[in-house]
Amino acid sequence: MSPHEVFKDKDNPLLFIVEDELDIARLLASTLAEYGFRSEIFTTGRGALARARRLQPELAILDLGLPDMDGLQVLRELQEQHPCAALILTGRDGLTDRVLGLELGADDYLVKPFEPRELVARVRSILRRYQKTASHEQGQHTQACFADWRFELGSLSLRHADGRSATLSAAEAALLQSLLRRPNKILTREQLIGERELDPFDRSIDVRISRLRRKLEIDPQDPKIIKTVYGAGYLLSASVEWQ
Repeated sequence: MSPHEVFKDKDNPLLFIVEDELDIARLLASTLAEYGFRSEIFTTGRGALARARRLQPELAILDLGLPDMDGLQVLRELQEQHPCAALILTGRDGLTDRVLGLELGADDYLVKPFEPRELVARVRSILRRYQKTASHEQGQHTQACFADWRFELGSLSLRHADGRSATLSAAEAALLQSLLRRPNKILTREQLIGERELDPFDRSIDVRISRLRRKLEIDPQDPKIIKTVYGAGYLLSASVEWQ
């Protein structure tokens, strides 16, 4: 299933709750149901990954401290095999875990204890961003050509004229599409992150920009395609042809 087909039931999105503490998982499921979200609970990472092979969720809420495998590994395998939006929900609030989670493609990171309504607000914000991206694609363009790269929206894959290729996470793809839709224009971090209020220490956009540069640029330390405009934001410096 294409990552952009997951919004076929946008009125009742399906979420995976991967959390080994059943009381927390059930509280999440109950709260989310009040706001129209369907959810399935998994107490192990392997259980969630096995289910994702048969049914892809719109978004996965992942605890990092799972009994059978680290939640970051679950995130890695989801993004590699069954890309979807992801929100990390954990008691681990170290900067290393936050940055690594964002590096692996998480859309957001919430630390326990948390207010359930805040989690619902963040889930809604993430899904709105993906829904906007998907709505651009319906009946329109399926690929973008820029700077000798071809970006396939359906498979989230990049291919260069010289034969190089790469696959993006769902979060990276959403960010790249935002840049491709408005080439040669400065976009602030707030514009790129969407509706969610940006914490001054939030590094999610910066981390994803860094990951995109490693896949797109010959020298990521001296980027020619995605440029930083200091004090303002980021700019995609290339002509874009949509097909």
